[in-house]
Amino acid sequence: MTTVTADRLTRDAQEFLRIKRAMGIAYWRGEFVLNSFVRFVAQQWGDHGEVELDDAITRWCVRIAGRKAVTLGNEFGVVRQLCLFRRRHDPTSYVPEHALAPIKESTFLPYIFSHEEVRRILALATSHHGRFIWAPMLRTLILVLYCTGLRLGEAVRLRMADIDLDRGILKIPHSKGRARIVAIRTDLVAELRNYLADRQRLLRERRRPEPEACFLRLDASPLTVGSASNAICRLLRQLGLKPPSGRVGARPYELRHAFAVHRLTAWANEGADIHAKLPLLSAYLGHQNIIGTEVYLKATPQLLELASSRFEQFLRDACPPR
Repeated sequence: MTTVTADRLTRDAQEFLRIKRAMGIAYWRGEFVLNSFVRFVAQQWGDHGEVELDDAITRWCVRIAGRKAVTLGNEFGVVRQLCLFRRRHDPTSYVPEHALAPIKESTFLPYIFSHEEVRRILALATSHHGRFIWAPMLRTLILVLYCTGLRLGEAVRLRMADIDLDRGILKIPHSKGRARIVAIRTDLVAELRNYLADRQRLLRERRRPEPEACFLRLDASPLTVGSASNAICRLLRQLGLKPPSGRVGARPYELRHAFAVHRLTAWANEGADIHAKLPLLSAYLGHQNIIGTEVYLKATPQLLELASSRFEQFLRDACPPR
């Protein structure tokens, strides 16, 4: 039995965070979780009231009904690390079993647009008439999202200085903690040139100076992530790809997923070694590591079928009949 107080946990958490950061780990999300746990203990039992650690952790885990298992699992993992840290000083200190919250990876599978659905989205964007969102900008934004796999925020925050059409590259500065250069095809370069010409006409009509932002609204103000997301969601609702209300259904982020899956599928159809290609795709997408890219291998039945058939052929070639 391990008995603790909120005051004792506060000191342990501070020392734990100090060591993490001395190792070069920022651990900001971990600090948020630990503060939540310690605050819960203090609210339930006071700063100096004693409580059994296993009871405190169990009650903290179930404090909010209906939470996603992956969210609970990740937060539980932080508290479990604190418990392992405490055991360094007290070998008898309680450490919860992984089984209390075992799911650490999301089982969510994104909606993958078909090529035809992407064409329908583009067609609707091209004919869009809105008060602030204009068709040339919306069409170009969707093309950039689908043709490069950029995150919505990365695309919306593109500056004119980040776009080099002569070299065919987009510069993505410090997204998710790192910068990268994204090469683009000549047809996307042509689309961007057309949009930038329309953008110049808009600025002249509005008599506005040249802003840093690439994507502008009809009043020549910079596009925001919120307004871009809302505009794309309206298109998805009009096409029946998203219900009339609520957060369920296809999202703007699915354009990034579609890019990745369609690229992998094309490689598979060409007979390329997908696993050799994954690091290239991972770097292009700006993933922290290849694990974030591997999820796309199971995103569609088509990719699974291709992988299965290729593995079956590999076995046949490796084991010829006697």
